[in-house]
Amino acid sequence: MSLVIGTLNRELSWLAFNARVLHEAADTRTPLLERVKFLSIFSTNLDEFYMVRVAGVRRQVAAGLGRTGPDGVSPAQLLDRIDETVREMLAEQSRILEEEVLPELAEHGVRLLRIGDLDANERLAVDAFFDAQVFPVLTPLAVDPGHPFPYISNLSLSLAVELREPESGSEHFARLKVPKSLPRWVPVRALQYLPLEELIGAHLGRLFPGMEIIGHHVFRITRFSDLEIAPTEEPEDLLAMIEEQVFQRRFGEVVRLEVQRAMPAPLRALLLGELRETEDPEMAPLTEREVHEPGRLLDLGDLMALAALDLPELRDPPFVPVTPAELRDGRSIFDVLRERDVLVHHPFDSFPATIERFLDEAARDEHVLAIKMTLYRTSGDTAVVRALTEAAQAGKQVAVLVELQARFDESNNITWARTLESFGVHVAYGLPGMKTHAKLALVVRREPDGIRRYVHIGTGNYNSKTARTYTDFGLLTCHEAVGADVSELFNLLTGFSRQRDYRALLVAPVTLRAKLLALIAREADHARAGRPARIVAKMNALVDGQVIGALSAASGAGVQMDLLVRGICCLRPGVFGESEHIRVVSVVGRFLEHSRLWRFENGGDREYYLGSADWMPRNLDRRVEAMVPILDRALHARVDAVLDVLLADDRQAWDLHADGTWVQRRPTGEAERASHNVLLRDSWGMSRVPTIARAAPEGGVV
Repeated sequence: MSLVIGTLNRELSWLAFNARVLHEAADTRTPLLERVKFLSIFSTNLDEFYMVRVAGVRRQVAAGLGRTGPDGVSPAQLLDRIDETVREMLAEQSRILEEEVLPELAEHGVRLLRIGDLDANERLAVDAFFDAQVFPVLTPLAVDPGHPFPYISNLSLSLAVELREPESGSEHFARLKVPKSLPRWVPVRALQYLPLEELIGAHLGRLFPGMEIIGHHVFRITRFSDLEIAPTEEPEDLLAMIEEQVFQRRFGEVVRLEVQRAMPAPLRALLLGELRETEDPEMAPLTEREVHEPGRLLDLGDLMALAALDLPELRDPPFVPVTPAELRDGRSIFDVLRERDVLVHHPFDSFPATIERFLDEAARDEHVLAIKMTLYRTSGDTAVVRALTEAAQAGKQVAVLVELQARFDESNNITWARTLESFGVHVAYGLPGMKTHAKLALVVRREPDGIRRYVHIGTGNYNSKTARTYTDFGLLTCHEAVGADVSELFNLLTGFSRQRDYRALLVAPVTLRAKLLALIAREADHARAGRPARIVAKMNALVDGQVIGALSAASGAGVQMDLLVRGICCLRPGVFGESEHIRVVSVVGRFLEHSRLWRFENGGDREYYLGSADWMPRNLDRRVEAMVPILDRALHARVDAVLDVLLADDRQAWDLHADGTWVQRRPTGEAERASHNVLLRDSWGMSRVPTIARAAPEGGVV
């Protein structure tokens, strides 16, 4: 079999996605502070990429795994290609920030200052601020025979300080951490800020009195930070195990060293050498390949604070999420759901007016007997947690599956688990080695005709903050088969059930893979028989080799496919004889496209699904996921409308070509068809955003 299908490398495909994010920062059609936001997102994305993906590849190299994968790239070759790509992207990020964004911000009065830009009075003010607020927090750490090279925490900014003894002339090195507890951007004038590291660097004499300051430069390290829990491990206390893993993650090996531009070569070599000595000898040693120079400023994730400045003229137009028409008449949400299913699409539909309302009513309704939920990620000020605790205090049976292994949210989820337990909520922690990623809420209610189950199944987390910036679908229903399935799925999660058959739900890891492959094969059968056959699927990532093979076979049978893949895509579309009927589109814009939707033509009798699963091995085999059929045909037109808008996008959409490049579409008419603006404007008949008509730049290629 040809290696063409599936040969797009996962890591390189992810980098191409982050390049699309960076392109939004470069695009002059993007409002200025939104460009700052995309620079920040690009930076934090890259941090996570190194903490998890690059760290994993380096471990493969250290273990001597030289074999190539189905993409034909060995781990060592992949590290070289990652490094080459990242260096190009960092150079572009620096250019955008320093040559475009910062000068344009300055035209609007927003500036990042240097210490030399301050006048005498301003210098006195920042001196006083340093003495009162910064100096007491700082801890200079010498490096000499009596003071070993200090532990440096992941993603923290540090100053490498070079010192000289005035009398002896001997030179010394010290490390100074830039505290995360203080604001990165110190206000000096209205909308004008001094980077904290610049302020500290200007006052090193206060920290090293009597010493000559030769110079100082900022650096930052990235450590391996993924949790390592084997699927075969069965700890007596999963909570304690996760807490220990989170603690140990602080000491993961260093996988990247970032240094400020123009750091002297001897100082750079000193840092690299010291970091090598502190490393596990079984891990791949740091080399110059792992040293990056992002520019004058490091840790551009902190730019998000500037992106949040209250300057409406430099931001996307504001919008107000709407309440779905079905829920506007003031009736009980349970009365509505007995008549019809309700489909919600965030952020266009209000999260408080739909999901939070569903849980609030359940908590206060005297006829509700039980509430069960999965929590993968939730926000700190969440009304969801408040509703659950109120329900438990009111005597209702409340059970919550808190996923302790949600990457980089482990500590937050441990806190919420203990909070919920303190209010009498029954908390389960999922299965070791098997993340519970399904988004489920079940309400059990006693009614005159018996017990009825009400269910929410979604594509996104129960998180009020991300519900304003992520696009996600959710289905509210009291369909009997769906409710029964969700009940049995919760029994599996909290008890000793080994349920393997479900009436309506597609559940990973037990039925989802087989059913998905069967649905794809059925479309191929329809195509061979001359019946209508098409697949439109939306997801965050497409990686699974078996699914890619099935899609290729369906394409060969004549099935037309439109795959909306936001991020990683390992399928190579448009290859004659293999994937010529497959089109892959990625939409990157104002909101993070997060929903998972499937539509199968099924010979003219269309079937629709939504849920939590991407087409990746981890989602199909190593996570608990749930996809639900949208059984109410009245809702199908709304799903079609959203898919049509995304596929017709000529502003935020990118097409994946057979050679692995992504090419941004260009408007063909007077007005752009930008998905998110169209959806905001329409919001099912409610005008929100004016049609945008601007000159379009050349389409980008990544």
